[in-house]
Amino acid sequence: MVTMTAAQRREQARVEYDAFIKGCPTNQLLDRLSDKWVSLVVSALADGPQRYSDLGRRIAGVSPKMLTQTLRSLERDGLLTRTVTPSVPVRVDYELTPLGRSLSLLLVAVKDWAETHIEQVHEARDRYDTEGHTS
Repeated sequence: MVTMTAAQRREQARVEYDAFIKGCPTNQLLDRLSDKWVSLVVSALADGPQRYSDLGRRIAGVSPKMLTQTLRSLERDGLLTRTVTPSVPVRVDYELTPLGRSLSLLLVAVKDWAETHIEQVHEARDRYDTEGHTS
């Protein structure tokens, strides 16, 4: 029996990643990245560092609880950094890491696509609904 080092086991697991398998870490990461709040936070931070309050104002409809949870998960995943500056009140800034910036290129493109094509989607939905394809 051949003994593998931890690095060799990680490399073997990396080669075997398959996002179509529910238990695969890449499947779990895709689940996180497909969250609309993740997409909006990463897209907002693509413009540069922002304060918590600025993000809350910019992202319509996000509750403080959801924004905090989203920011914490992105920080845990290494996609953004959180910097606390002692002041009254305390200033908290968020900024994408290099890993987060690489993701932002994709998510900003998806956001831009949605903004550009929403009318076509509405038209397709209307056609579908008028043809009697109701669920």
